Amino acid sequence: MITPAESIEAFRQELERSYKRTEAAFKLALKPGSPQVGRTPKETVWTKNKAKLYRYHQPNQRHATPLFLVYALINRPYILDLTPGNSLVEFLVEQGYDVFLLDWGTPGEEDAHLRLDDYVMDYLPRAAKQVLKHSGAAEFSLLGYCQGGTLSTMFAATHPELPIKNLILLTTPVDFADAGLYTNWLNPKHFDVDRVADVLGLVPAGMLDLGAKLLKPMQNYYGPTMALLDRLDDETFVAGWQVMDHWVADGIPFPGESYRQWIKEFYQGNKLVKGEMKLAGKPVKLENIKANLLNVYAELDHIVQPSQAMPLADKVGSLDKQTMSVKAGHVGVVAGRAARKNFFPKLDAWIAARS
Repeated sequence: MITPAESIEAFRQELERSYKRTEAAFKLALKPGSPQVGRTPKETVWTKNKAKLYRYHQPNQRHATPLFLVYALINRPYILDLTPGNSLVEFLVEQGYDVFLLDWGTPGEEDAHLRLDDYVMDYLPRAAKQVLKHSGAAEFSLLGYCQGGTLSTMFAATHPELPIKNLILLTTPVDFADAGLYTNWLNPKHFDVDRVADVLGLVPAGMLDLGAKLLKPMQNYYGPTMALLDRLDDETFVAGWQVMDHWVADGIPFPGESYRQWIKEFYQGNKLVKGEMKLAGKPVKLENIKANLLNVYAELDHIVQPSQAMPLADKVGSLDKQTMSVKAGHVGVVAGRAARKNFFPKLDAWIAARS
């Protein structure tokens, strides 16, 4: 039985916590500016149109094979380098890798015509050659995340002449037979992608973000806010929440022609895994991929379901190939304390043994 004294003490503690949370809320509201992101030291070593290739400063390189990171055409690539202590790039640099990252940049109206063909058959091979040039290496490892993994897969399949030693894919969709709610929403009977692309030219970031959030509306709209309100007095949590919220809101538009292709040939046609995909007239044959393969899927991913990523290993021609599951969500694979503690060391062990 709780005594009156214990009740008073519990009330006092709750009142004190409420005061601290209110104080923290005012400080958060009054704090000027945006959180600092993408802080691992780097330099731009190559540009094309809006795209930039970064090379991160490496004071203690221990691996001969450079690591080339490719992210999606939507959202900002600093999800891979959020903030010190919460950064895949920082971790890889600390492990002694020569790390490069391709930032696609923000497309303008003049870029609405760009197709996936342009990115895979022009931008990526040029950037890859710059990785080899600046690193002085004979081979490189290619790491693609999310849609960037799909682009990297097609790049590896269409450029067998390039020395891709290792192909590392994180939450990468290749099979679109069942993409969850996206399959229903993007059914050609109900969704006219040609009209969307023709009218908009550039598909707005807000439209893309809305689609992702509506997959789990309660979790995506109310979950983060409620978590923040509950832990306002936890400075570490608040700082992490701020950088993640900043990244989620910092989207970029999708060139209309690439968007048209992405919907028609992947979500509606599932051409990649069927072997029917062509880029610039060249067949995209997954069996042409010979690089050592690490294919990672997230068990709790609702953006790219595990069933969309897992079939790749059976399609490629690699002799050394592994499929790895991670108990995380789509973003939790590359960001957060759990990723650095549980997944990053496994990723490093696989790459290091082949670098």
